[in-house]
Amino acid sequence: MRSNLRTFGVASPRRAAARLFLILPAFAAVRPYLYSAFLLTAALLATSAAQAQEAQDAPSYEKEFTYGINLNTNAGLIGGVAVRSTRRLNDDWARFWLLEGVEVKGRKEQRFQNNIGGIYVPGKTNYLFALRPTVGLQRTLFRKAAESGVEVDALFGAGPSIGMLLPYYIYYDYTPKPDQSNPNPREDIRAEQYDPDKHYETGKIYDRAPIFSGIGNVKPNFGAHLRGALNFEYGRYRDAVAGIEAGFLVEAYTKRLVTMNVPGVAESKLNNNLFNSVYVTLYIGSRK
Repeated sequence: MRSNLRTFGVASPRRAAARLFLILPAFAAVRPYLYSAFLLTAALLATSAAQAQEAQDAPSYEKEFTYGINLNTNAGLIGGVAVRSTRRLNDDWARFWLLEGVEVKGRKEQRFQNNIGGIYVPGKTNYLFALRPTVGLQRTLFRKAAESGVEVDALFGAGPSIGMLLPYYIYYDYTPKPDQSNPNPREDIRAEQYDPDKHYETGKIYDRAPIFSGIGNVKPNFGAHLRGALNFEYGRYRDAVAGIEAGFLVEAYTKRLVTMNVPGVAESKLNNNLFNSVYVTLYIGSRK
């Protein structure tokens, strides 16, 4: 018995070929439009991806506030403290102000320990503390991702310097030697500003007095400074910041700042009005 293809819903080969010949011209007519639509879709996707990447790489904050500790070649283990506020001008540039307070030590200073354990600096007559307000610009060199990585910035700033000479006090033993009239003299130890011409008997220097013993006799001096640095900022969050600033600083005052006085040595060889240093500031902070 002969089967009828229509019974099973299958078109005959001749009719299927006829339909194919009808479809091909129509496909050829719309093919340029399909190709153009494909290119347009690809271009839109690529543009959207680029805009998303640019939005991710661009800074997501306007202000930044940090504070930290300063280490420099003109101080001891910890040189001082610093606070900084930064405001972005655009994607690459920012403006900042910085306030730094550090101790400046002379290159000739050497600590000495006496036979009773007291520690002082022979010849030191004044501490020198510098307060440095700075304004400057910051340029982003390498930008980090929004949530991780390291951003590298170059910064340059300048401003006035306020150098404060604080008297260096020591404990000096004025106890008289026992004699027949006074076999047990009363102990007399006084806190005084160190004067090598007056306190020349080093065996009577008991110890260094507390650092702020002469706070009422501070003498201000004025100058200016320049700084340049690279800033390496780390962090995993958009609203938190931590990093390291490493740079150099040059500072000049209107007159020589006397911190050392050694008999027989010219004052100009021990004291300066021009200072330079390399520094590192470790900081943390926040942004918004």
